[in-house]
Amino acid sequence: MQATLSIPQSLTEAYKPQTLDGFCGLEKQRKILSNLAANPRPCALLFEGASGTGKTSCAYAFARKIGAEIHHVGSQEATIDNVKSVVSMCAYVPLSGGFHVVIMDEIDRASAAVQLYLLSKFDGTEPVPATIFVLTCNETESLQDRFLSRTIRLPKFNAYGASESIRQLLARIWRERANGASEPDYSRVPTSNVREALSWLEVELLSV
Repeated sequence: MQATLSIPQSLTEAYKPQTLDGFCGLEKQRKILSNLAANPRPCALLFEGASGTGKTSCAYAFARKIGAEIHHVGSQEATIDNVKSVVSMCAYVPLSGGFHVVIMDEIDRASAAVQLYLLSKFDGTEPVPATIFVLTCNETESLQDRFLSRTIRLPKFNAYGASESIRQLLARIWRERANGASEPDYSRVPTSNVREALSWLEVELLSV
């Protein structure tokens, strides 16, 4: 019985984009990733931007687009031992697709030892075969210049130019879930990032 239970999801999880085309805004970032997906190669990508702007979701969408085997290192898991363990797994042929994609969240919180270890992996001294690293961070001040110079830094992730797309997404969700209730005033939507906008809509739906 327990295996058949349907666990409700937050709107953030339920409407998380699964493909690069599904993101609000981020046109240049999506174009760069689509071009790389068409001809992937080992590299280290750096996604910088505020929380809730789609960095990790975009990394997963890119990995799915190339059919990669995904390894995720959470923001509190980037210890030197864990990172070495993940990198060692990438020495093997991927279980799916032709590439490994290692997604490392909040790399700006990683220790100097982790940054130092990854230097040789990024610059070809000790390359990791068929592996693309995707590193996310809120800011880069704590990252060493020699570390940053070995990454491909995408334009900053933000919601610039995405306000109308965000409101259209919220309107679609409202029509799907509000059972005909009058729509809220979308001019009050916080559009600094999609996560905040979806949280706002969730409150509005709960008040119906």
